[in-house]
Amino acid sequence: MSGGHSVPMLDTLGAVGLLVWAVVMWAAVAGLAFADRQGKSMRVYKVSMAVILIGVVGQIGHLTEHVAQAVYWIWHPEAPAWMTPWGTGMARGFGQIDKSRPTLGMEILHLVGNFIFLSGLAAVMVISRRARNTRTRWWGKMGVWMQGIHGLEHLSLTVSVWLGAKQAVGLSTWFGQLTPGPGATTYRVWWHFWANVMGSAIFAMALYHLRREQGQIRDSFDESPVTPPVPVDALT
Repeated sequence: MSGGHSVPMLDTLGAVGLLVWAVVMWAAVAGLAFADRQGKSMRVYKVSMAVILIGVVGQIGHLTEHVAQAVYWIWHPEAPAWMTPWGTGMARGFGQIDKSRPTLGMEILHLVGNFIFLSGLAAVMVISRRARNTRTRWWGKMGVWMQGIHGLEHLSLTVSVWLGAKQAVGLSTWFGQLTPGPGATTYRVWWHFWANVMGSAIFAMALYHLRREQGQIRDSFDESPVTPPVPVDALT
């Protein structure tokens, strides 16, 4: 940093890259949902699988950040909340949006990370649209509901900080009523840790059943007409 004010280019590129990742993921989900309603297509199935797998990669990184924060808290329970070097860098990159809000970059970082995760779950719903009785769809729907609520939590935290709230407003801050300090940090660190662990477990269950029910789900995209069996009487 030059003079303590400029942000390294790598931090900026990291933030921009993560934002582009999220936008591309949601554009893909929207496009797939539209294309799927136009008729069966194996291309929709294959691209949906790719989006799901990219969502998995995103959530592995996101969950790793929260695990690292929880481990740091175990060793330093009285210290302020901590982030990994790469998380801190991207938060600095996002923080350039409004430098008068010191925590805004961190809030935007987690908001974007959660929406990348949610896009992967949304792709599970797209790929299972015609296989409504599968366990894949059941777990995917549960994941979308839970992660949707989690995403709204991060949206509330981000918007409240951006609008000038002294503390971020959300479920993980008791709507801004917790006194700043170790207690508030502990509550928020573990609230988001468990939210991500549970969301990741649900995603994992959806993937497990997607693997088991892959044939059934793939067949629901088969464009080739099914030839009905010829009655035995017709052959005699």
